[in-house]
Amino acid sequence: MLAGSVPRAWLVSQRTHEIGIHMALGANRRQAIGRQMRQAMVAVLTGTAAGLAGAIAGTRVLKTLLVGVSPTDALTLCAIPLFLILVAAAAAWLPARRATLVDPLTAPRRE
Repeated sequence: MLAGSVPRAWLVSQRTHEIGIHMALGANRRQAIGRQMRQAMVAVLTGTAAGLAGAIAGTRVLKTLLVGVSPTDALTLCAIPLFLILVAAAAAWLPARRATLVDPLTAPRRE
């Protein structure tokens, strides 16, 4: 984990109060989950883009270490980031869904 980064589940649990207020003001579950997912996926996609750029930039170093595989193998450069994005989406969706199951009237009182 990077310095300063915090697990998404913990962030969502800390924002249950905020999510409850939004839902009490009229947001539905889909909107609340969508908001949390957008925030999470911006970070995930930014990190994925930076990682891909770093991987492509480091191909000269990797070329000497790899045997039988190109460092710019299209399948690898597409499949691995896609897999990581899917795992991150699931990791963001589960706590967001759990936070929306809390009763909007009791969420502001929860700690």
